[in-house]
Amino acid sequence: MSEGDATFSLHHTDQAQYTDGIWVYFEVTDLDECVDSLIAKGIAIEEMPNDKPWLWREARLKDPDMNQIILYYAGANRKNPPWRI
Repeated sequence: MSEGDATFSLHHTDQAQYTDGIWVYFEVTDLDECVDSLIAKGIAIEEMPNDKPWLWREARLKDPDMNQIILYYAGANRKNPPWRI
């Protein structure tokens, strides 16, 4: 029996892709407020929070090693999107 509400996803490819570094996703329930707080601390945001076609709201920034950090809020759509089979 599983407990909790966390998910962990990996994307498998046959060839390594060295284009954008590592992408790390963090779900944040108060996404817009979190981004405002980061901006107030001087952190550069590459993509402000916006609604995506896959029903998540996302913002993007880079860490010091230029890895992509995606802050998002998906709510129920993270585990149970409308297109789920």
